[in-house]
Amino acid sequence: MTDRKDLATEGVKDQLKGAAKQVEGRVRSTVGGATGDTGEQVKGKGQEIKGKVQQKLGKAKEDADPQPGVDEE
Repeated sequence: MTDRKDLATEGVKDQLKGAAKQVEGRVRSTVGGATGDTGEQVKGKGQEIKGKVQQKLGKAKEDADPQPGVDEE
């Protein structure tokens, strides 16, 4: 059988990465607004959305793991 990582652990990592993307997107959007760069604002909003999606995917992975903390073999 193939060795699969613990879904709960992967889910938590995805949630953290998603949160970081959201923060980065907010900063980018704010800087774009302050400098009048609408392109940067749009890119920042897009990054925020990607972060939210990644966070939700991570939460779904975490919730789908029947045995958190146990790798499957």
